Amino acid sequence: MKQDIEYKNDTFTVNAFGAKGEDDTTLIEMEIERPMIKEDEVIIDVLYTGVCHSDIHQVANDWKNTRYPCIPGHEVIGKIVKAGAKVKKFKEGDIVGVGCMIDSCQTCAQCKNEEEQFCTGPHGPTMTYNGYFGDPDSDYNTYGGFASHIVSTEDFLLTIPKALDIKKAAPILCAGVTTYSPLKHWNVKKGDTVGIVGIGGLGHMGVQIAKAMGAKVTAITTSESKRKDALELGADAVLISEDEDEMKANQMKFNFILVTIPEAFDVNPYINLMAPRGSLVTVGLLGPYKEPTNNMNVAMYARQLGGSFIGGIKETQDVLDFCAKHNIHPEVEMIKVEDVNEAFTNVNQEKVRYRYVIDMKA
Repeated sequence: MKQDIEYKNDTFTVNAFGAKGEDDTTLIEMEIERPMIKEDEVIIDVLYTGVCHSDIHQVANDWKNTRYPCIPGHEVIGKIVKAGAKVKKFKEGDIVGVGCMIDSCQTCAQCKNEEEQFCTGPHGPTMTYNGYFGDPDSDYNTYGGFASHIVSTEDFLLTIPKALDIKKAAPILCAGVTTYSPLKHWNVKKGDTVGIVGIGGLGHMGVQIAKAMGAKVTAITTSESKRKDALELGADAVLISEDEDEMKANQMKFNFILVTIPEAFDVNPYINLMAPRGSLVTVGLLGPYKEPTNNMNVAMYARQLGGSFIGGIKETQDVLDFCAKHNIHPEVEMIKVEDVNEAFTNVNQEKVRYRYVIDMKA
């Protein structure tokens, strides 16, 4: 893919891989035009970009909110090549990360509470791609990290700790914070019994993070083939969810369960695994459960069901620092951007271990 920037009067053009429309979702190389950066923004030369399952959903318009052309990629690590006049915390040449957001109103109560993902400003958070999250009527679009260069506001840049390998660190910017945030919010601590459901791109991070928090971790998976991997990632035990006897033997056991299944599923068997006053949080699934929740099994033991959605900028920096401190890295396979369509297919068929990262210079 071409790596050059073509500057014009008030815009610049770069190359990217994206989808033209809902009826043509194969990612192809194309030119995209970006507005020239503002005084508090930077241009980043993209080095590495993670491939997230949500990229696949967004390209396919599964959530019925995609703005085309769709240039995915919200797990980005790169080098600043141009900085606006008011950028003070970073400089040209710095290696930085960009996660799921590049801006927000920065004035509402949620933004001031360092939870920009919940921004209640006029447009909600500005996502790294697909524009405004909270303004479905707007046609404003942004373009992500499947491009030679991206733009971000300075306040949404992340520092990559030196202890992390930048080739592997990109998935922490989404998969890492998506699992870290609920584990932290629900106060998972030493001695807690934690179940991580689904050992994929999100789940394999959840196992490592929960273990580093001191929890006793059980990996819960449909696949016996993932037992060895789960134990190597740090799980204390593995539960095969399709084994009815095993599931029954583990009822009333877990203080906290994190479900990372990205497609519709029946949550009720997992509810039965929760201890009294236990909590179950679903991440990854942005839609209804496959079956209605049986609230009898929730209420009679004062259990809690919840959901979680990425994390704020401070929390994303926190998980980067946490992973560096505890030597946690995503398990990744490196690919070229030209191979991204095959990668999408492999992710859908669960053939990746456990996350693809695009080497944008390969």
